Amino acid sequence: MAISTAAHALEAGPPPVLAPLQQQAQAAHLSAQFLTRFHYKPVPLDDALSAKIINRYIKLLDPEKFFFLQADIDQFTAQNSKLDDAIYKEDLHIPFAIFNLYEQRIVERLTYARELLKQGFDFSQKEDYSFMRDKEPWPQSEAESRDLWRKRVKNDWLRLKLAGKKDAAIRDTLNKRYENSLTRAYKYKSDDVFQIFMNAYATSIEPHTDYLGTTAAADFDISMKLSLVGIGAVLQERDEYTTIRELVAGGPAQLSGKLAVGDRIVGVAQGDKGVMTDVVGTRIDDVVKLIRGAKDTVVRLDILPADAGPDGKHKLINLVRNKISLEQQAAKKTIITTKNGDATRKVGVITLPAFYEDFDARRKGDKNFRSASRDVAALLAELKKDKVDSVLIDLRNNGGGSLTEAVDLTGLFVGKGPIVQQRNARGDVNVEGDDRPVPAWTGPLAVLINRGSASASEIFAAAIQDYGRGLIIGEGSFGKGTVQTMVNLDELTHNDKPKFGELKMTIAQFFRINGGTTQLRGVTPDISLPGFSDTESFGESSYDNALPWSQVKAADYTPVGTVKDLLPQIQVRHDARVEKDKDFQRFVEDVTELNALRKKRVISLNETDRRAEMNLQEARIKARAKAGAGDKNKDADSAADLSLPDDGLQANERSLSADIAAEKAQKNAKDVLLNEAAQILGDESDLLKANAKFAVQQLPVATPK
Repeated sequence: MAISTAAHALEAGPPPVLAPLQQQAQAAHLSAQFLTRFHYKPVPLDDALSAKIINRYIKLLDPEKFFFLQADIDQFTAQNSKLDDAIYKEDLHIPFAIFNLYEQRIVERLTYARELLKQGFDFSQKEDYSFMRDKEPWPQSEAESRDLWRKRVKNDWLRLKLAGKKDAAIRDTLNKRYENSLTRAYKYKSDDVFQIFMNAYATSIEPHTDYLGTTAAADFDISMKLSLVGIGAVLQERDEYTTIRELVAGGPAQLSGKLAVGDRIVGVAQGDKGVMTDVVGTRIDDVVKLIRGAKDTVVRLDILPADAGPDGKHKLINLVRNKISLEQQAAKKTIITTKNGDATRKVGVITLPAFYEDFDARRKGDKNFRSASRDVAALLAELKKDKVDSVLIDLRNNGGGSLTEAVDLTGLFVGKGPIVQQRNARGDVNVEGDDRPVPAWTGPLAVLINRGSASASEIFAAAIQDYGRGLIIGEGSFGKGTVQTMVNLDELTHNDKPKFGELKMTIAQFFRINGGTTQLRGVTPDISLPGFSDTESFGESSYDNALPWSQVKAADYTPVGTVKDLLPQIQVRHDARVEKDKDFQRFVEDVTELNALRKKRVISLNETDRRAEMNLQEARIKARAKAGAGDKNKDADSAADLSLPDDGLQANERSLSADIAAEKAQKNAKDVLLNEAAQILGDESDLLKANAKFAVQQLPVATPK
């Protein structure tokens, strides 16, 4: 593929030309064999699929059409009929040639963007900028591309100007921003190219089929185990430095007392005498690899303290690696007190971010292996001691995880019985259930979901709904009703070391015990709450190749409760309450405004027009603050995200302390939806007690499993 180098790109120098490794070509071939033979929806790797793969690959690289020209796209699509044959011949030159041109285009565009900063902009002109470009045509010429980038840089400048920044500061901020983007372009490796390309191939078949290279596979394993061996620090890349973002409580870094948030890691060495490796400018994932290691081994760090200048004094510290539990991903409990007239209810809230399980520990027979259902069972026992009246399971943004954990978690609330059905590629239907003789919690229950609740979350919510065990509250869920399995390509080929990676492949489909599937339609809540999710771009229905909704025979199950009979009364109470709840109404206003903003794809580059828009927003915020001044709950702010003025900065351009403070304030803001869900559950508790015939079967309560 011919590559022309623009003169203005020579200043930065051409990016490295990346080439595929033999093992990557072999992995692609192996993946193709499995996907065409064993997938739930087998799709032959032919010219038609090749065209889809190339189109998806281009979209992954340049989704907003800022870098490639139409001529580039024409050149790529000319390869449509050749890609399938190339993969079977273990030849990956086509995706790598595309990526190498992509890197070159990045250098060209960003070098030009930096040149524009030397000039200035006339903000009195009446012109618009299409900032949402996914549906726009590709630039037809170099001149058209340059004009697009002129508008993009002009918009970046105007945002900072409207935030009160001076020209010199704006020029410096944007120059550093574009320089950082350029630097990242030079850090790409062949593994990155292969990972992106294989994602394009896998997801062209169906949205939840994926390829994980050796690094991605290791990260997936860590996320499911909730633990790793390291120093116990959350790291972030800021201005070429790997910076300490957070110290994990109880980890080696925090216990040593030698590291602080904001400290920069400039070197890493292994053991007491290992050679120090300079890591300034190194990709953060590579730095993490150096820091991770075997338990009880020593890692030495060369640290530039947070308060030291670039030439400040460094300090060397030794840390002994230890197993770190990623507690922020584990189940947690809180208690919310609700009032309805004279009645006061204590609602135990269990937040579950994922259905995690330590697969290795369970396989090895460790009786104390960590899992979501075990942790929730322990929290339920604690909530009983706290004498809560009801339990709310918060599954918002829980994207799923272990199917076994979804089944076990459901069993905590319904006891023995079928939980979910699976249909494989042959059409065989298998019913999976829990054998727990009695539930761990038989009191009032509700499940809070949103568009980000997917897969295992939907299995749990659907089963609770079908059994009539509790209310489902929130937004309609994601709609992922498919089953994936991990195929370790190295195990299949008997490799001693990770080489080919793993394939996450769809092999079956989930069905509710009532016979319907969670696929595509998701779980519809009993009580709907507004949310910020963009259903057009997020969720199963947003995919152009999602599997359709279907149905099988219902499983043999007996509902354990009839809470749905109380829905009309609960809905009336909810409607009456939120109509008077100022915080909730503000939240609804914010959702309405955000949805309107999502439809806006063009923005003015005229300073007067933009200031007028900004003034309207500020007036709205002031009116909001004035209206809320007399509220009892003065710290309530449902618009934590929307009310903050746009400062024009990206996250890594703010000071670390300011960034953390803003996040902390946002986390501490009142959760309007959670509080209303708790109120709804309080209503459920009241009505269940007042209507004995609706009560859940009073079975003996089990001890934690």
